[in-house]
Amino acid sequence: MSTWQLQHAKAHFSEVIRNATTQGPQDITLHGEPVAVIISKKEFDKLTKPKSSLVDFLRHSPLKGLKLNLKRDKSSNREIEL
Repeated sequence: MSTWQLQHAKAHFSEVIRNATTQGPQDITLHGEPVAVIISKKEFDKLTKPKSSLVDFLRHSPLKGLKLNLKRDKSSNREIEL
């Protein structure tokens, strides 16, 4: 991640934005302390995209509609190994 002093970033704002879109996040410092990070819109969208629910995931699964033959063991005396 590139680091820019605030005054330098202000003077070269176009370059900071260009670098954020081509090279990744750009760190901005004020008096030597990190205060902000400039990221591309694409990166921001990835970070803020709502997560899909489990129901949505299952609805869009390539296995949707697959018939499974599941049988449950109904015996009450299963042996448990210790």
